[in-house]
Amino acid sequence: MISNFQGKTAVLTGAGSGFGLECARIAAGLGMNVVMVDVQQDALDKAAAEITALGAQVLAQRVDVSNAQAMQSLADAVKVRFGAPHFVFNNAGVGAGGLVWENSVADWEWVLGVNLWGVVHGVRLFTPMMLEAAKADPTYQGHIVNTASMAGLLTPPNMGIYNVSKHAVVSLTETLYQDLHLVSDQISASVLCPYFVPTGISQSHRNRPTDLAADKPTASQLIGQAQSDKAVGSGKVSAADVAQKVFDAVARDQFYIYSHPQALGNVQSRMEAIVQGINPPDPFAARPEVGEGLRKALREANT
Repeated sequence: MISNFQGKTAVLTGAGSGFGLECARIAAGLGMNVVMVDVQQDALDKAAAEITALGAQVLAQRVDVSNAQAMQSLADAVKVRFGAPHFVFNNAGVGAGGLVWENSVADWEWVLGVNLWGVVHGVRLFTPMMLEAAKADPTYQGHIVNTASMAGLLTPPNMGIYNVSKHAVVSLTETLYQDLHLVSDQISASVLCPYFVPTGISQSHRNRPTDLAADKPTASQLIGQAQSDKAVGSGKVSAADVAQKVFDAVARDQFYIYSHPQALGNVQSRMEAIVQGINPPDPFAARPEVGEGLRKALREANT
């Protein structure tokens, strides 16, 4: 949707590492103003110094994206410094696993707070600002990208709390796309659905707030953490590769952004089961040894 990035403004949450930082690097190279948002101060400081050294105008803010007041303050600061942004990347996210009935209320509040409410706040605060800019300037172009996951299109077991948050982001973003196209031809939206990519998400508990501290992890949560560490750490597609896909999609107004299109076979199987009204298919049909290993570990842990 954005045909020229030079001199435009990008707002990036989760900008201290992973996809957010890689997008900040690309944005700086394209001559954009860069608003960098993260909850981890040391990572944010290091990232902001790097992007500033690349010659970009940078506004760095430590923000808990789940906090409505903090996000309002961010939006106000962006408007004062740069005006309405042109590219908003609601990207901050955390990971959590375990059998769905074993997640505590604090687990649900933490994961949904960051993964879903963080996106909700980004959409509800920046979209009106962007629409106002579009109304005032017929040449204005804007785009919102929300980070979901392939877990937003699938339902892999032992990670239900994460699945729920990411399915909600897919639904929210699809609806945002439709709503925007009802009222404007100048702003569009995309959803990013990465698979296993080496980022810091498998260690996101490092930034878990103390008031939502985790209980002693259950066996299924420990198994899920080990599985996540292994899968994410072994990913062959880099965060930089995914960031480039994001910018390419924004330029083309491409809605669905995939890091691993080859994983869509599982999505197709799930969708066909929904349409045919049959029971959910085995998510490990292509790699039965993975499913058998998880089943064995969980049953041993519960005996």
